[in-house]
Amino acid sequence: MKKQQATFIVILILFAFVLQAHADTPLQVVEVNVNKVLDVLRDPKLKAPSAKEIKTQKLRVIYKGMFNEIEFSKRTLARNWNQFNSTQRVEFVELFEQVLEKAYLDKILSYTDEKIEFYKEILHSDKQAEVQTKIITSSQEIPIFYRLILTDSTWKVYDVVVENVSLVQNYRTQFNDILAKNNPEYLLEILRKRVKEQ
Repeated sequence: MKKQQATFIVILILFAFVLQAHADTPLQVVEVNVNKVLDVLRDPKLKAPSAKEIKTQKLRVIYKGMFNEIEFSKRTLARNWNQFNSTQRVEFVELFEQVLEKAYLDKILSYTDEKIEFYKEILHSDKQAEVQTKIITSSQEIPIFYRLILTDSTWKVYDVVVENVSLVQNYRTQFNDILAKNNPEYLLEILRKRVKEQ
């Protein structure tokens, strides 16, 4: 009897945890993750140049949990996604993730001491949403919008719009220009070099 009760309690706890994990709204997901990033950036123990690698690793973990890199890649390549074979797609996702991570973190790194306001959540459908935030400085407000998709009961970011410039759209334009005249391998080589130089 006690064993059955213990099993029942464990199941209840697990069920409550699953409900909580699935109950997070897009706004909550963005707020929690952005605040985690800011906590790392503001950590006095990680200010020294010697702590740069530790800081980068901590930020990478948060980034990977926050972003849907496959969706980001598909939307950026758009119709060109079909030109890539399965091996090339895997490599593209990995390389592009590193490029995006740097672009996103560079933007966030430059706003570490200002206030961030998470002020609006727009549900476009059951599986797509936008969370609108703004960075408030002494002289201006900088809008940063996060576009999210629900995959496997988890909201993840697939695009970031910084000061009305979409990362997906920005890279799509660049990649379309390259792929209009070159094959996927050529684009992969450009990304390999870019990642190596970061």
